Amino acid sequence: MSSNPLAVQEFDPFADASNVNDSKQSTQSGVIHIRIQQRNGRKTLTTVQGIGEDYDKKKIIKKCKKEFACNGTVVDHPEYGEVVQLQGDQRYKISEFLVKVGIAKQDQLKLHGF
Repeated sequence: MSSNPLAVQEFDPFADASNVNDSKQSTQSGVIHIRIQQRNGRKTLTTVQGIGEDYDKKKIIKKCKKEFACNGTVVDHPEYGEVVQLQGDQRYKISEFLVKVGIAKQDQLKLHGF
């Protein structure tokens, strides 16, 4: 009966669910939160949380620093994991950058602040 191409194959719902979840995580289906934080006086800090683990955040920072003419770093947050920090209000620039390089789609980005 195994030679019959129309034979019904067994369905394992847990195997399919795990494969679907793996593919979603690799395509960055999560939401990326871009926030602005007020520092002293007029100084601000832009934070980006939710970039997938398969991306090298230090390389992203290096490219952003050069393109936006600002300083930045990667901070290890106990609750949110690795968070990208950039000096100044870079919310719109970083959102355009993430879409342009293909890290996220426009509907995956969530801008917060003011």
